[in-house]
Amino acid sequence: MIKKPLDTDEYIGSFPKEIQKILKEIRMTIRKAAPGAQETIKYAMPTFVQDGNLVFFAAFNKHIGFYPAPTGIEAYKKLLAPYKTGKGSIQFPLDKPMPLSLITKIVKWRVAENKKRTIEKSKK
Repeated sequence: MIKKPLDTDEYIGSFPKEIQKILKEIRMTIRKAAPGAQETIKYAMPTFVQDGNLVFFAAFNKHIGFYPAPTGIEAYKKLLAPYKTGKGSIQFPLDKPMPLSLITKIVKWRVAENKKRTIEKSKK
């Protein structure tokens, strides 16, 4: 991908059909888990925002990168054990089924985390 996509549709449309299918599944999974979230593009990746950044996702040659912030990874460390993770990233291999139920859990957790932080900030 050379230029920054204008929106998530353009981002997804820039990939081969089989990758588009996976990206669309992830997008719909996130939408269902966070119906109040807004979609945008940040760091040239599809991003969902609700009370701050929720999650980012991106396609690579051999995996889907999923970015739920370090707290989202820490909260699900045991369930994420089979996957390669970094401080704020998870790699879901393209040659295995996407763990959509796990993505749902992480997104819902991040919605609650962001909401709690927003409420705490408003009390100050």
